[in-house]
Order: sequence, then C-alpha cells, then structure tokens
Amino acid sequence: MKTEKISLFQQFIFWREKNIKEKHFILILSFIVGVCTASAAIILKSLIHLIQNFLTDNFNATGANYLYLVYPVAGILLAGLFVRNIVKDDISHGVTKILYSISRRQGRIRRHNIWSSTIASAITIGCGGSVGAEAPIVLTGSAIGSNLGSVFRMEHKTLMLLIGCGAAGAVAGIFKAPIAGVVFTLEVLMIDLTMASLLPLLITSVTAATVSYIFMGTEAMFKFNLDQAFDMKRIPYVIFLGIFCGLVSLYFTRASNFIETIFGKLQGPYKKLALGGVMLSILIFLFPPLYGEGYDTINLLLKGAASGEWHTVMNNSLFYGNNNLLLVYLFLIIVFKVFASTATNGGGGCGGIFAPSLFLGCIAGFVFSHLSNELGFFIDLPEKNFALMGMAGVMAGVMHAPLLGIFLIAELTGGYDLFLPLMICSVSSYLTIIIFEPHSLYSMRLAKKGQLITHHKDKAVLTLMKMENVIENDFQQVSPETDLGELVKVISQAKRNLFPVVDKHGKLQGVVLLDNIRNIMFRQELYHRYTASKLMSSVPAKLFIDDSMERVMHTFDDTQAWNLPVVDEKGTYIGFVSKSKILSTYRQLLVHFSED
Repeated sequence: MKTEKISLFQQFIFWREKNIKEKHFILILSFIVGVCTASAAIILKSLIHLIQNFLTDNFNATGANYLYLVYPVAGILLAGLFVRNIVKDDISHGVTKILYSISRRQGRIRRHNIWSSTIASAITIGCGGSVGAEAPIVLTGSAIGSNLGSVFRMEHKTLMLLIGCGAAGAVAGIFKAPIAGVVFTLEVLMIDLTMASLLPLLITSVTAATVSYIFMGTEAMFKFNLDQAFDMKRIPYVIFLGIFCGLVSLYFTRASNFIETIFGKLQGPYKKLALGGVMLSILIFLFPPLYGEGYDTINLLLKGAASGEWHTVMNNSLFYGNNNLLLVYLFLIIVFKVFASTATNGGGGCGGIFAPSLFLGCIAGFVFSHLSNELGFFIDLPEKNFALMGMAGVMAGVMHAPLLGIFLIAELTGGYDLFLPLMICSVSSYLTIIIFEPHSLYSMRLAKKGQLITHHKDKAVLTLMKMENVIENDFQQVSPETDLGELVKVISQAKRNLFPVVDKHGKLQGVVLLDNIRNIMFRQELYHRYTASKLMSSVPAKLFIDDSMERVMHTFDDTQAWNLPVVDEKGTYIGFVSKSKILSTYRQLLVHFSED
C-alpha cells in the first residue's frame, strides 16, 4: 500500500496547528495582510499616476482639449474587455461584493480579486474614469485576507475577520490613515467589534500605514494649513453646511441608483459602453475636474489661495477666462459628478465612490462658504476650512459613516485643529440623510434582497442562516386519492403528526393533521368513504426556497403557525420548516457569532 506524499506546505500547516495557537497565528496573518494590502495600494496609485501623466502632461491649460472625448471611452472599453475576456466575472461595486461575501459566502472571496480589480481600476481611472481607486483596493485587500485565511484552513468566522483586516489595511495604506482603516471596517463593513477582532485590525492598519509611510513619505495626502482658527460663532454655519452635505449625499445616492437602473436595463456590453462613454466623455470635456479621482481639484481648494488661483479650476475647459462663473461652474460639477461616476462603472469601468465623495464634499463646502461670503452674511467663512468640513460631511452622508468622515478627513489633511467642526458637520449630514435613506449606497443593493448583515446581532444571525439548512423532509407524503384506511397505515409508521398532500405533479394541495382525524381514524366503516382530499386542510402560508430568513420569521409571526411548507418557484413541494428548528439553529449560531 502506497503512502500519500505530503507536501512541504501541508507539513507546515500541520506543524502550525500543533505549535502555534489560533489567536496568535491570526495576529501573524494580520501583519502579513497589512504588508500585502499596502503594497497593492502603492502599486495601484503608481499605475494611475503613470497613465494619467502620460496621457495629459501636454494638455493646453488655456482652452478645450478634445482628447478628453477619447481617453475616457478608451479607458472603460479596455477595462470592460479585460473584465469580460480575462477575468470573466463581475468586479464592480467592490464594497458591496465584500458585504455580500460576509453575508452569503461565509467570508470567501474569489482569488482573482487579488489582482483583477487593481488592473481594471488603474486602466479606468488612469484614462479619466470619474471614480476612485479606494473601493477596488479595498476589494483587493479583502480578497488577500480571505484567500490567505483559506490557504491556512481558517474557519469562516476567522475569514470574515481577515476580510475586515484586508479592508482596513487597504484604506490605511492608500490614504496613510490607520485610524480610518479600522473605523471603515467597523462602521461600513459592520464587522462585530470584540477585543479579539480589534487587535488584528489595529495590527493590519498600522502595518499598512507604516509601509505607505516608508515608500510614499509621511506627509498628509492633501496639503492643508490652518490659517484661521475655528470660531465658535461659526457653529450654526457648520450645522447648515452639514445639512447641505446631507442633501448633496441624498442626491448622489438617489441619482446613482436611478442611473444604475437605466444601465441595468440595457442588453449587451456595447450598448452600456456607448451610453456610458458618451456621457462620460462629454462631461469631462465640459468639466475637466471630473477627469479621474479629482484630487488635484481638492488640493487646489484646500490651499486657501486667492481667487486668482481658485479660477484655475476652470483650466482646460470652455469656461477658461470666465472668472465670474466660478460658482456656477462648481455647482454644475456637483450636479453632474454623479452622472460621470455612474457612467464610468455602468459603461464597463471599475472604480468606487470614495474619491467622488471627497471630491463632492470639498466642492460643496467651498461653494457653501464662498456663496455665503459673496452674499455678505454676518460672519466671514474661510473657504478652505469649510471645504475640509464638506469632505467629512458628504463622506459621512454617502457612506452612512460619520466616524469615518471625521477620522479620515482629519488624517488625510492633518486638520486635527478642526476636529470639533468636523464632528458637527459629519453628524449633521448623517442625521439629514437617514431621514430619507436608511442604508448607504454600498449596502442598499443587499438590503433590498434581505442579504445584509447589520450590527444588530439578531438580524445578523438570521442573515447567516440558510433555508436549505432548516428544511425538514421526514414528513410522510400522501396523494389526494389516498383513502382513510391507507392513511391510518401511514400514520402508524410516521414520526410526525402532519402529512402533506401532494398530487402526481409534485404540487402541494394541503395537509392532513392528525388532530383533525383522530376521532374517525379507528372507524373502519369510514376507511373507504373518506380520502385525503376531503380530510386535508389548507396551509396558512407557503414559504419559497429563496426567501430570506427574516421574511420566514415574519411569516411565522403573521400566521401563528409552528410548521410551514416550502415550495420552489413552480409550486413544487420541497419540505417543511418548523419554528422550533429555526429557533434551535438560531441559538447555536448566536452563540458562535457572539464568541470572542
């Protein structure tokens, strides 16, 4: 008998399982994830800058550049071809895919996501796609964490933690913002916070930020110097700015959903490319700040320069030289940014909404303060301070993450002296948008399908439960023609007191309850008089195989039943679900889900 040869890696796994405790090994993995995600972030940023500089370095600042009509279309075309022909999988909406993996795939993300979203987003953004690189790199980081955990045979609970570590490392690495990385994972990905999960997240974030500091310098991503200290008299204006940012976030969310729906109805990739390409190229031609991530515009507005420099935002456009139209120009950018971003992804490109949120927030804050100063309100509002607060406000509103808005903007700019107004603006924006939208743009798609894990443990556990795991098939089936005599024989061998009546096509007709026939089941003179079709009763409700567990529980509550049948979309009988089985499974999962 031949002995199977064990590979060196398998030997290492066995040695690790024997000599290194699980919790210690998770810390080692979190460090490795931090190094890998930061490296991926550096590579992605370098690729984007390389492509952008190559394509736009020779542009004339004093007039329109017609290549803006070509580059964005070429970018989303190349990215689309890469995804369809090489990746052969949908890689858009990176954060939504992570949420889905946590909710439905038990923390498993496909291996190609380690590299595919990085390449696709570099092509898309480098050629002018009006999206951000952050969501793709978050998907990359999460894929690194998930697949690294799978290689070392980690259970799904640990895989979900490593996904969170990858996301935290990606945010920390690309923004050089370790606190924001941890906050993003806890607030946006909704990873349950325990002491066991906090330490790996911190290790990954700090490691990723350190690697970025080594290779990209220790300076904040955006240059910001506080020229005017915050005056408490400006608090009412900060609150109004927060409300304005909340409304801008609401507009961005609703408009994104609407435009995505339009693209979703188009059949075939080339129709989507045609619509997305035309929208994107025309908008970038008219408003060049929409090209790419828009970070140059953010840096310009955060410098707090004189109006002469602010007007350079209209360089390369048809608006060049019309300095009196600055506010109109920026307001139109706020309106059309959502069209450019959605057209990029809808047309076949790859990118996220991090950068668009920061971009919109900066312009919204600048427009709010500059308009206030132009109208001669009582207090002078420093434009660059309000541009900074606007970034926090819109990010908090779009992502439903006020803490992320506060800490990310503080770390991105070094604007810690404005911590209080950043908090006020973020909270005001968040309170404004939740009146109208209960979910962020990321989670909205999953929430509609009942597939979203939340911070509420009861709902989270229900989301993790699967219908196929609670269906029971030990109910004896009878046909409608089965007479009482035959039914009594079935009852004598059955372990349950409920008998589904199923026709020859497999359709459920009703159920026979033992309690309903107990008074006649021993009267032999009736054995051939009654059939199951006459003895059966209708079911209070039917469950479908693809129903969410939350809907199942609502159905049980509405009907007050203890057992309900499950059918497929054609009405074919599959089995029964009992409330006791669900509650038992729920308790087991809750214990597992709550363990530190």
